[in-house]
Parts: sequence; structure tokens; C-alpha cells
Amino acid sequence: MTMPSAVWRDVVRIREAAPLVHNITNYVVMNTTANALLAIGASPVMAHAIDEVEDMVRLAGALVINIGTLSPAWVDAMVRAGREASRIGIPVVLDPVGAGATRYRTDTAQELGRDVSPAIIRGNASEIRALAQADATTRGVDSTHSTEESVDQARRVAGQYQCTVSMSGATDIIVSRDATVRVDNGHPLMPRVTGLGCTATALTGAFAAVNPSAFDAAVHAMIVMGIAGEIAAERATGPGSFWVQFLDALYGLQESDITTRMRASDR
Repeated sequence: MTMPSAVWRDVVRIREAAPLVHNITNYVVMNTTANALLAIGASPVMAHAIDEVEDMVRLAGALVINIGTLSPAWVDAMVRAGREASRIGIPVVLDPVGAGATRYRTDTAQELGRDVSPAIIRGNASEIRALAQADATTRGVDSTHSTEESVDQARRVAGQYQCTVSMSGATDIIVSRDATVRVDNGHPLMPRVTGLGCTATALTGAFAAVNPSAFDAAVHAMIVMGIAGEIAAERATGPGSFWVQFLDALYGLQESDITTRMRASDR
């Protein structure tokens, strides 16, 4: 059973420790995810040059790999950083953005899953299905499947890569080989803002940096993500103001917000 006190404890740990989260991520979301990490209390760094990624990851509490804007040089940097992170015990969070849209993306996501030993794979349902079966498809980077119809594929991916799988959707579903949690927090405005899925991945990195349980870190990150979205939606008038309010909600999050709003179940 996920407890609000455990989620809050991780938030406090992030704010007190300000863990460095090393992101090799895409051009579209660098500013977005960096600001979200700062708002929750973590310290972001966006470093993708192959000559420095191993040095940088040695300083980090977690490594986030996001394949949103791919190039061969970036893939090489991702592999190099991921292998070093796994070697020294730094948790890796992999976001297979757009897997299923093109063969290159699907192959790259599967290769990274094999090569870097991610602790957590976080994506939408279609991306997770693409990792489980090569013929699954997405619409660009958007999901064409629901999380509920993709639970079996998520469990397959969790077993294949020996990791936790975090699927975002109307209901976020986090699975490991022997556990499942559903998170019903969030708001329909969230998909209207570019990069909020990538933000969920970055925040998952922050939680993984302070919690040795990859499964708990993934669950807690999605709970906080959803609650911040709800708070932001109550104050916003549209997608533009939503993003500003979302950052403020992360920054001002209180234990009472988690206690009164959390909707997560082990089912």
C-alpha cells in the first residue's frame, strides 16, 4: 500500500539533498524539464557531449535518457553514460519517446533497454507496447493505446529488462515483475502542454536519486506529477497559464496536498 507519508518523505529528501539529475534529453523539452526539476528541489544538468557524459554521470544521483530528438552521436552518448551509470550503481530512467513511430526509434529504444540496464522505463502505453512487440505503432510521440489495455505488455517489458515500468495515461500504471500500482491523479489539461510526459520522466529521475526502490520512486513521482497537475488546473485558464501554475504547484507542494488528493491503489 502506497502511503502519503512515504511520498512526502521523498519530496523532503529531494528538497534537502538537491540531487543532481543528469539528463540526456531532447531539444524540445530541455528548458521545460530543467525548470520542473528545479521547482521540485532537484539540480538538473543537460549534458550530451560524448566527451563528458561519463564524467558528468559520476557526479549525479540519477541519469535520465530521453530519445525525443535522436541522432547517432546522441545515441552513442546515451549508451556510454548509461553503461557508466549502471557500472557505478546510479539509477537510469529511460524514456523511449516515439518508440513505434519509426524503426529507428524502436530499435534505439530496445537497444538502450538492453545496453544500459535501466532501473525504470517510463513512457506512454504505445511506447511501452513498442518495446514489448516490434510491430506496435504510435502516432508521432502520442499514444494510440490506453494504459489499461497495455498492462500485460508493460509486465512483459518489466520482465524482459528486469526493471520497473511506468506508463502514463488517464490512469498511470506502474508495474514490476510482482507489483502493480494505479495512480488516478492528473488533469485533462496536462496533455495540452508540450513535454509534460518528458517532465514526468525527469521527475522520476529525481525520485530515483533519493529512493533506492525503483518501483516506489516511480510511483511517488507519478503521484506528485498528477497532484501538481490538479492544483495547476484549478488556477489556470488554459495551457499557457497551466504550465506556469504547474511549476508553482511543484515548488509549493505541501504534505497536506498529498494526504488529501492522492488517489493510488494496489490493484
